[in-house]
Amino acid sequence: MRPVGEADAAATYRDFGEHEAPTSPTFRDWAFGVADDPEVLARVASLPRPKQQPNLVFAAARWHGAESGPYAELRRVLLDDWDAVRATVLTRATQTNEVGRCATLLPVLASLPGPLALLEVGASAGLCLYPDRYSYRWSDGTALDPRDGPSPVLLSCEVHGAPPLPDAVPEVVWRGGIDLNPLDVRDDDAMRWLQTLVWPEHDDRRARLAAAVGVARADPPEIVRGDLLEALPAMVDRVPPEATLVVFHSAVLAYVDADDRSRFVDLVSGLRCTWVSNEGPRVVAAEGVPADQPPWGAAFVLAVDGRFVAWTEGHGRALSWPGAALGS
Repeated sequence: MRPVGEADAAATYRDFGEHEAPTSPTFRDWAFGVADDPEVLARVASLPRPKQQPNLVFAAARWHGAESGPYAELRRVLLDDWDAVRATVLTRATQTNEVGRCATLLPVLASLPGPLALLEVGASAGLCLYPDRYSYRWSDGTALDPRDGPSPVLLSCEVHGAPPLPDAVPEVVWRGGIDLNPLDVRDDDAMRWLQTLVWPEHDDRRARLAAAVGVARADPPEIVRGDLLEALPAMVDRVPPEATLVVFHSAVLAYVDADDRSRFVDLVSGLRCTWVSNEGPRVVAAEGVPADQPPWGAAFVLAVDGRFVAWTEGHGRALSWPGAALGS
């Protein structure tokens, strides 16, 4: 995943098709189609750079009727209904809120001294704030359920190496989030938009999302509207003193410009917290990142306090843990 707005539109779509959409034949075909279509590319390039991202444009087109399939279907909607698509792109955002990532974050969270206070930057609807309320099945046979029994949200994850998979979910005593545009899990329109952001062929992710929304609606999270640089210190002050504060984010900083990313790293590094980052390798520079990427190709870097610990698949489907155990 490259930082949003770093390249021109054609390069952005070609890079997305080559590196980020291998599990969606529809999005891969659409991305290459846009990159090679001067008429459509001109419309995409007319958007503000942060709004040119493929995930957002494709979701907006699907919101306005583009069906999964050949590129011709996307092209039809972008040319015939461009004004409506453009309005949706400008008023909405990519806020995928992929709960599957909890399966790759949990080994880190469960290794920390509890109880935990979870503070997510770029929280969207806050669905990743409930790792203690989901069930897990890792490919090595490890199974884990919440303390009160199996969850309607079941997260499966392929593991490589020897990650420190936990035998119990962590105790979470406080959870909160920050987002420029928080989504209310009780808002049906906002939840339909989250469903639209899920890639066409990923029916398992859509089912997980719906189940996770049900969990969150039973105890809605507190997510404040604000810029991460401005809102973070005030949220930190609200954390119970007896809890271990974890500030975390997944697939968020790619949507922040380079200067603000640098300021955020300086800010979070100075807080009394454990900082957990799950981002593309070109987004946040972590120490100790291996040269060899995992077998599934494009991956995120899972880092703790700025140091690499593992590779993760972008939607939480896989975890490769090549290094020593945490704390060693």
